Amino acid sequence: MFAAVIEHGSFSAAGRVLDLTPSAVSRTIDRIEQRLGVRLLLRSTRALTLTAEGAAYLSAARRILADLDDAEQAIADRGAPRGRLRVSASQAHGRLCIVPLLKPFMALHPHILVDISLSDRLVDIAGGEADVAIRFGPLADSALTARKLGENGRIIVASPAYLAEHGTPLVPEDLHRHNCLNFNFRRAEPVWPFRRDGQDYALSVTGSVEANNGETLGQLAADGVGITRVGRFSVAPEIASGRLIPLLEDFNPGDVESIHAVFVGGANMPARVRVFVDFLVERLGPAHPQG
Repeated sequence: MFAAVIEHGSFSAAGRVLDLTPSAVSRTIDRIEQRLGVRLLLRSTRALTLTAEGAAYLSAARRILADLDDAEQAIADRGAPRGRLRVSASQAHGRLCIVPLLKPFMALHPHILVDISLSDRLVDIAGGEADVAIRFGPLADSALTARKLGENGRIIVASPAYLAEHGTPLVPEDLHRHNCLNFNFRRAEPVWPFRRDGQDYALSVTGSVEANNGETLGQLAADGVGITRVGRFSVAPEIASGRLIPLLEDFNPGDVESIHAVFVGGANMPARVRVFVDFLVERLGPAHPQG
């Protein structure tokens, strides 16, 4: 009741929310102050003002209420998992690999509300910005729990129209004569890795367009702008349809980056998080490689 008074700004407003009279709310606050022997609120005709003791009491009250909510949610989750599940994924991988799985997941768990955000920004899971995030590459040391969803391999592709006009590169060095579309978040002199006769080496490439995601580069390549090297998952539909053709596969060094679902684990992990991560592992795990 004390927390409601502060949240809503008056005894009468708190009473309306709690279905109590303003006088009943006021008497309860008076009894709390008498028991503690301190004033928690300074009352005036216009406003209620927290004392220092009141601010400390409010902080403790809100913490207790939050713990109670967590406890009740944990007990409820032992039945049918329920509640809001906040998921963060990158633009391309989310659209191509995560979003298509939401319909079957929701069919299995109708009481879970999936709140998904697609962004290449790194969200703060420990800070409460998401319940589950899909991360690529090496994971930083942290208290978070991670489960591997697969690996993303790289592939060089171009459209049939581009190759018909400019020729097909047969060895990596042929790329010097081509428009190579690259990412814009790495070194200014972009290089692509290759392997020949068991030896790895890097080749500098240049092109007319750079972008911050593989889906954009794949679309540009499919439109005949040039040749690109991106994650296999981001161009899998275009390869399957014939809009893009894999190139120089004999020289592919086989470099991959791991894909993980990252979340706050432990004994108090909500059931909605556990069932969602289990579902992703089942659908995207080693038995279902993404590249």
